[in-house]
Amino acid sequence: MRHTSLRAALACGVVLWTALPGAAGAAEKAAVFPVELFDPGAAYGSRTRPVDARKLALVTDELRNALRDKAGLEIVDTAPKADVVAKEGPLYKCNGCAADIAKSLGADLVVTGYVEKGSGQIFNLSVAIAEADTGKVVRGGQVTIRADTDDTWAHAMRWVVKNRLLAERLPGKS
Repeated sequence: MRHTSLRAALACGVVLWTALPGAAGAAEKAAVFPVELFDPGAAYGSRTRPVDARKLALVTDELRNALRDKAGLEIVDTAPKADVVAKEGPLYKCNGCAADIAKSLGADLVVTGYVEKGSGQIFNLSVAIAEADTGKVVRGGQVTIRADTDDTWAHAMRWVVKNRLLAERLPGKS
């Protein structure tokens, strides 16, 4: 009789736990915005060079894939708000506008990143994950890239994800 009561209590606990928001089966949604370039040496109004734009797309894809595959996040398409991002951006200095944009997309988390160009061969890659509701940063990381190749940029993003962003479980992930 005792075992039956214990099983029933455990079953009720499991049912209640899975009904909670963010519980098992409900992947958190993350708006992962394209990684941006901060080039202090660029002339005002200059456009990102095609070679840099390609590398930014490469590291953005690395970030999105890793957060989906390794953290189990559902990646929200940010393209519908590209015009808002262009108007408000760059996101790395818009005082939290990215959280509002992510929230309007139905995301729980907002992920932004930028590469700061230091010289022809030295770059700093910074990435932050914040709550869309509050804008509070829950995880962040930075690494220096010491060569300007696709491989070094991709390696840098994989390193930041592994050693900074996902070194521990994200808050709210079980």
